[in-house]
Amino acid sequence: MRHATLFAILCLPAALPAQRAMQPNDWHRLTTLSQPAMSPDGKLVAFTVTTVNERENKRHQEVWVVPAAGGDPVRYTAPATESSSPRFSPDGKYLFFTSPRAGGQGNTWAIRMDAPSGEATQVADYPTGSWTADGKFAVFSAAAEADSAARGGPRADDPFARMQPMARPPFGAITKPVVPERFDGRHITEARYKANGQGFLPGPREARVIRPQQLFTQVPGAKRVQVTRTAYSHRSPVVSPDGRWIAFIADAELRSDSLVQAINDSLSRLPYDAARDEVDRNDSDIYVIPVAGGTPRKVATLPGAESDLAWSPDGRRLALIHRPGRTKQAHFGVLDVATGKVTPMAQGWRYEPAGIEWLPSGQIAVWADIGGSSGLFLVDPKDGRLRESLGGRRKMNGFSFDQAGRTVAFVATSVNKPTELFIAGADGKGERKLTGFNDKLNAEVAWSDAERFTYKSVGDVEIEGWLMKPFGYEAGRRYPLVLYIHGGPHSQYGEQWFDETQNLAAAGFMVLYTNPRGSSGYGADFTYSTRGRWFAEDYEDLMKAVDIAAARPDVDSTRMGVTGGSYGGVMTAWITVKTHRFKAAQADRMISNWWSWYGTSDAQGLTEFEFYGRPWDNPAMYDTLSPIRYVRQVRTPTFILQSEEDHRTPMTDAEQWFAALKRQGTPVEFVRYPRSTHDLSRTGEPWLLVDRLGRLRDWFGYWLKQ
Repeated sequence: MRHATLFAILCLPAALPAQRAMQPNDWHRLTTLSQPAMSPDGKLVAFTVTTVNERENKRHQEVWVVPAAGGDPVRYTAPATESSSPRFSPDGKYLFFTSPRAGGQGNTWAIRMDAPSGEATQVADYPTGSWTADGKFAVFSAAAEADSAARGGPRADDPFARMQPMARPPFGAITKPVVPERFDGRHITEARYKANGQGFLPGPREARVIRPQQLFTQVPGAKRVQVTRTAYSHRSPVVSPDGRWIAFIADAELRSDSLVQAINDSLSRLPYDAARDEVDRNDSDIYVIPVAGGTPRKVATLPGAESDLAWSPDGRRLALIHRPGRTKQAHFGVLDVATGKVTPMAQGWRYEPAGIEWLPSGQIAVWADIGGSSGLFLVDPKDGRLRESLGGRRKMNGFSFDQAGRTVAFVATSVNKPTELFIAGADGKGERKLTGFNDKLNAEVAWSDAERFTYKSVGDVEIEGWLMKPFGYEAGRRYPLVLYIHGGPHSQYGEQWFDETQNLAAAGFMVLYTNPRGSSGYGADFTYSTRGRWFAEDYEDLMKAVDIAAARPDVDSTRMGVTGGSYGGVMTAWITVKTHRFKAAQADRMISNWWSWYGTSDAQGLTEFEFYGRPWDNPAMYDTLSPIRYVRQVRTPTFILQSEEDHRTPMTDAEQWFAALKRQGTPVEFVRYPRSTHDLSRTGEPWLLVDRLGRLRDWFGYWLKQ
């Protein structure tokens, strides 16, 4: 009996090892899924897999395919090259993808799916764009001629051809180098001469040539056929299912592109004028034209801007997303092509559609951010009512339907689960997880979950927030807390796995994050309510969340920190100006002086809109919202992180903030990351990104745990 008992014990399954806290280097092991594409017959789903090669300090992308019925995913592209953005041909014979591999023209490659296939090849004369229902041809828009004024492109007889592109004298420049080969500086004449992620942009070498976007049709294997020859551009064309009509978006008065550009250039030089600049404009409208060409017909005149055109299966109507004005609520509706009548869908909906697709069943699929979550809905055009298909506490993206519109593939993530691929019926039934790329890491690391809560802030406005508990949380203990502030300001936090909050929770901190006024996902009124009111109600929204968290018995309100990047970085600086309740701060991609920022950033349009003009148009606002004006009030120990090649929030503002704090004796450290842009924390070099995670732990650990 004793032997039998011993045998039974030995046969018990081994206990699973206890999960541990995340360490910064675990980030290298994460797999990110994106860009799902379902085959027309609904049997396969292709998607992009992004991993990190820690040894080589770089990311790597491949295209994988998994059976929709379930099974092991298979790599379809060579691991030695980068590949992404899969998409199937309408007949399912080809799987196209994007790759910079050598040996071809352009970056579009294809794998045969209807027969045994080896290496990827390039398919000549295969169009992309909007396809007819039978897949016989596609419609798209493109410039008709080669660009003779490519930025920085030297001519054969150009005496400056051997110079670096930024050093060459741009078109119209007055000065020239005395000895071209001895000048290696930058010669600038254009207002836009740098861009985040792209670096410095060479000026044009010839006079600007405006090339309107024309309509083309193309049958696979044949050359493209030009449908239009106009002075105005045709945008976002879609062909009717029967192949007879093309709907497109164009200038509301069909003015030439050159005239529109000249008008916009003139307006851009004028000072802000509320009577002119705050009036809602109608710059574009919807037109249809026979597929063989002819005179376009305006279908409807709608104020504002239209997008996401989608034909009904019978070719009589168009679904569209419509925003009546820049700060107005976007909504979607159905446009009768014959009469021009628009029937609104989902009237009174608080949220804004992110995309729509008219399914063969006659229903319209629409997806949207629902606060910090997301959802997929079906709408019957007969009654315009929304019916949720997919939702819950998670973020979903990349919705891809089969040709019949019965099945949808998508990528989803939640607070404690990194991205994976899922499939479900278009009605939401039968949802299944198709991949488990992160299962091994998930079993090893205990990702923290977050408590979602809402609260009423000033003006009785409801705000959504989350509180993430630390690894190894024990009831009865009190923990230090860090407030995270997102960028934008018109971005958002949400129900997705986020390395930064997980990083600090794993290090023993409560992590508080919210979507204050100005965030996206709650309707246009909420998003744009901070225009001209930065650091007012949005600041109060954040402080109200801190008040709620600080009152909890498991939060030590004497050990709180604050951090954020971009808008979150300047808000962090502002908070240290306004209050001393935080014992440590970390400002990332920060702004301290709106005047210097405006003169050095590639995004002046942000404050021209948000602050009602340029600094010299509205100096009081630029002055009063610059934290540097009040730096004497700052006593909070501050850690500044900034990227050397960040042209969105350039280094100069971080330098000013560091110098001011250092001169007045406020504890401060400053780390400058090389080869990095505004997107270091998202797409930066892996070693540097992970280094940043570790330094965040160090800083808050020192000031909040001592």
